[in-house]
Amino acid sequence: MTSRVHLAPVPAPQERAAAGSGDGVRLSPAGGAGASLAAVEPDLAPAAGERAALGAGARRLTQAPIRVVLADDHALIRRSLRLALEGIEGMEVIAHAGDLAAAARHVHTLQPEVIVLDLRMLGGPSDVAIAMLRAGAPRTRVVVLTMHDSPAAARRALASGALGFVLKENADTELPQAVRAVARGEEYVSPKVAERLQALRQSLDQGQLTPREVEVLRLIAYGHTSVEIADKLGISPRTVESHRARVHGKLGLPTRAELVRYALGRGLLRQ
Repeated sequence: MTSRVHLAPVPAPQERAAAGSGDGVRLSPAGGAGASLAAVEPDLAPAAGERAALGAGARRLTQAPIRVVLADDHALIRRSLRLALEGIEGMEVIAHAGDLAAAARHVHTLQPEVIVLDLRMLGGPSDVAIAMLRAGAPRTRVVVLTMHDSPAAARRALASGALGFVLKENADTELPQAVRAVARGEEYVSPKVAERLQALRQSLDQGQLTPREVEVLRLIAYGHTSVEIADKLGISPRTVESHRARVHGKLGLPTRAELVRYALGRGLLRQ
């Protein structure tokens, strides 16, 4: 007995083209994307090596390091900062600068995610320098590095466009946290300053004291004389006396003891 084999008709090339001309590839529920693609168009299915290369490329894209420029006028500090960051996975120091002009060149040319900038190196108003740095690199986030734990200085730097404020004394532990935070678009302030900065912002929101008056208040509460305050702030003793009078008048607190209690109650002094 002769058995017959029934063969399905083979579609013409035009029919095959028409059948495969949809907008996408339908995936079978049981198979992965590679298996379904092979079933529809065997020639388009990636080989195992190609799939591995594509996967590695995707991983590189999702794990791109945060590129950082370091700017400080002391070579020793730059090396220390570099060591603090280079040992952290996901961070890459791509350049360093010893002055503001070099920092600006690196930022505008390399377009890093973050620049770490010594506040003292600015040599002038922080708002002008930070605005200049960010003018040619608006996506670069600024972390200010300083020795001064002043909430007023932190407020000025952040209001000028910086997103991070880190004390040098804690830079080895805090700087990596700050770089990660600002790269995500989040503000980072050293814990030693953060609480007093929040208190300062609340005082300003209430329309009571100016940032300079808050600085004078803090120094008065610490027991400094008008001459000492003038020296610390770079103003004249006469100007300090004017600020002092306005602080007493605005707060309605006539004695130094009352100013100390006020400052302590609002977190303006270190505990």
